[in-house]
Amino acid sequence: MSTSEFQVTGMTCGHCEMSVREEVGQVPGVEDIQVSAETGRLVVTGTDGVEASAVLAAVDEAGYTAVPVG
Repeated sequence: MSTSEFQVTGMTCGHCEMSVREEVGQVPGVEDIQVSAETGRLVVTGTDGVEASAVLAAVDEAGYTAVPVG
């Protein structure tokens, strides 16, 4: 398992969090998603095969912008 953290811009409410969670949840290998509109933080835990580019594309599909942290 590996964990990746992202900073997401544009989220303002619980609906935003749900949209991001739904899209990122479709990325192969994702096991757990923690997302906060308040902090703009997205933490994705999954198999070692989860690619950051796939997570970034999923966040973009949800209508937001993300960048890897760290």
